[in-house]
This record gives sequence, C-alpha cells and structure tokens, in this order.
Amino acid sequence: MTEVEDRDGDEPVVRLHRWRATWPDDDPHANFKAEVVSYGLLDPLTTVRGMSANLGIPAGAIARYVLAKWATGGSAGLLELGPVMVHRLWEPVSAAEAADSDERRLAAYHQLRQMLSWLRLPLEDPTVYPAQDAGSEAG
Repeated sequence: MTEVEDRDGDEPVVRLHRWRATWPDDDPHANFKAEVVSYGLLDPLTTVRGMSANLGIPAGAIARYVLAKWATGGSAGLLELGPVMVHRLWEPVSAAEAADSDERRLAAYHQLRQMLSWLRLPLEDPTVYPAQDAGSEAG
C-alpha cells in the first residue's frame, strides 16, 4: 500500500500511521521530524470525529480541510503579503548571504526591521484601523 492511493479514481486516500525514526544530530530538519514523532502519538481522528458529529460535516471533509489549511499556510501568507513584497523582503537577505559577510547580514537585519516596521504600522497605529467597538465603550 502506498502512502497516497487513488482507490476509486476520484479522491486520494491517505493512511495515517505513526512514524518512529532516528536521525543525525546535525539533520537540518530534526525539529520538524521530532514534532512528527511527537504529534504522531496523538489520535487526530478523535477531534475530527467530534467535529464531524457536532457540525454535521463528514470526517473526511474536515480532515481534508485541516490538511489543506495547514499545508497552504505559507501560501496564504504569501497571498496576504503579496509576491512583490516577499521578493523585496528577500533581497537584503540574498545580498548579505552572497557577500558572506557578518557586516552585510547585520545591515540586512536593520533593513528588514525597517521594512517590517513599515508593514506593521497599520496594526500598531489605532488611527489607521480604529477599534470597531470604540463607540460602544462610552456608556
């Protein structure tokens, strides 16, 4: 049985199983792999079945939603931020790494800090997005 099969020619079927493995200490993906092992101890279907029963949505539809939402989380962030801005944020990092210089990396940090500060301004300045219920507090 393969990890993902197409049994009826329409929808993929995934077998959920626990993964137990070891990896070298210098594995760049060690943290993620450790989480896969740790979360694999849990039974996600307990929650999915409960949601299914309470919401009247098939368990498979909820599992598909959860997987799709998690797997596209980075893509959603890209859509919110926009590809042009992602490239602009990456430029100082790329230049600093190409220069292979700690001084350039520090300069890139400061440039990114300024860019993120600008992006964050609407979230921090109440005059940009006033609280929606500000008028209801006057009572």
